Amino acid sequence: MARMTAVRTRGVLAVLAAAVLFGTTGTAQELGPGGLDPLAVGAVRVVLAGVVLVAVAWLLGAYRDARFSWPVVVAGAVGVVAYQLGFFTGVRLSGVAVGTVVALGSGPVWAGVVEWLLTRRTPSPRWLGATALAIVGVAVLTGGGGGVSWLGVAASLLAGLGYGVYTVAGSRLIAHGQRSYGAMGLMFGVGAVLLVPVLVWRWPGGLDSASGMTIALYLALVPTVVAYLLFGAGLKALPAATVATLTLTEPVVATALGVLVLGEEITTATVVGGVLVLGGLSLLALPSRPQLVLDRQ
Repeated sequence: MARMTAVRTRGVLAVLAAAVLFGTTGTAQELGPGGLDPLAVGAVRVVLAGVVLVAVAWLLGAYRDARFSWPVVVAGAVGVVAYQLGFFTGVRLSGVAVGTVVALGSGPVWAGVVEWLLTRRTPSPRWLGATALAIVGVAVLTGGGGGVSWLGVAASLLAGLGYGVYTVAGSRLIAHGQRSYGAMGLMFGVGAVLLVPVLVWRWPGGLDSASGMTIALYLALVPTVVAYLLFGAGLKALPAATVATLTLTEPVVATALGVLVLGEEITTATVVGGVLVLGGLSLLALPSRPQLVLDRQ
């Protein structure tokens, strides 16, 4: 029992660390040159990260005698593509705060729905309560942001759907014997292939400058390669729906960076929304009975 609790705790910490790194993505894009094309940014991020993740997984022997379902890999890769293109478009149209909270706020709902469609397993009451509390929090954060681009919101919802799909796909690959870093490499590797035409189509998109390429390298290596290795470690220990809810830390980090780095205003909605999100995450992160850890096996 103590070992299972320790495994869960390590999984929670890995996902939270990944979410903190994810939370720097929107701010990094905004700190780049003004002419950055969101589609080019999303494409180059996955192409570069996909190469690195596949190389890491290959060197660590993840694909030696490994068996995996190509339909699941392709579904995960399509989710990766949808998330990247939708997220960066949403952030550019709606701003860092709104784009991030809509994408990540809808992510747990999409993940729960996809997991339910595949397994017909009803999410636990605690997951439902924690997710509801956190989503109310991101709604409060969003509501404090003035005018909203509905096209940007739609793009962010697409990103949330993509996030839910690749979270569940990664979880299923790991559950069927693939190593966590191998699963990330597979999804991002195929996603990179799918996004090469987009990168060629939108090139240079502001990426041909020193500052543009610096931002691209940061986005590929830190909130993608490092963050998704941590994310994969979390998927190994926790159900996909739980992982998706824990990553609601990201909008809080993004909002905090918006205030501290971009000079955005602190409002009552910012404070209340952040507290609600953290409350939901705290509820979900509490130690659970051993069978909850084993539910996904």
